[in-house]
Amino acid sequence: MSTVITKPKIQIAPDLLTELLALTKEEKQVIVHCLFDARFMLGAKIRIWPSTFLYDTGSSHRSELVHADCIAFAPQWTEVPQGKIVHFSLLFTGLPSVCSTFNLIEEIDQPGGFTVTGIKRNDSDVYFVWV
Repeated sequence: MSTVITKPKIQIAPDLLTELLALTKEEKQVIVHCLFDARFMLGAKIRIWPSTFLYDTGSSHRSELVHADCIAFAPQWTEVPQGKIVHFSLLFTGLPSVCSTFNLIEEIDQPGGFTVTGIKRNDSDVYFVWV
């Protein structure tokens, strides 16, 4: 014979609940899916520098790059086959809740850093950009 277990009612202290909700909001992350067009390039190589940030255009807030997928971190390179559009994703720490527009800037001491300005904030904090 099987036993049915009902879901118990859980009570959380109001102070603790407020603290947990604040921590949840602080842990938000921003995902930027990038497309790099190498259709007309021969022997293209790309990489991302850890000094890539999201800058809130309405404040001094800077979100840091946490993870990159399908692209090498400098000093390594990712080769891009000729005639292809390469997709890679960047994961950043969260933006402030009041942020409405931000810039993606790869700060490097040489030409060719990725820069995308005027990205409009959305509810999902998932974005698609050409770099």
